[in-house]
Amino acid sequence: MANILAFLFGLMALLLAIIGFIPFLGWLNWLIILIAGVGAAFGFASEKDSGRNFCLVVIAICALRLWIGGGII
Repeated sequence: MANILAFLFGLMALLLAIIGFIPFLGWLNWLIILIAGVGAAFGFASEKDSGRNFCLVVIAICALRLWIGGGII
């Protein structure tokens, strides 16, 4: 059950990340990293690794976007 919750949090974060790629909405990635972090926490509580890994990939994508945009843009 925790793996399903992790995957759902990751999917929600990924959908928001698509919006966060629009210029001047990069600040949204900070919120997305928090949401995916909660999903990763559920993934660590699960026996399976797929939900946790998905959330960690979403975090990496958003962190890369923040790094490229200077943290805000």
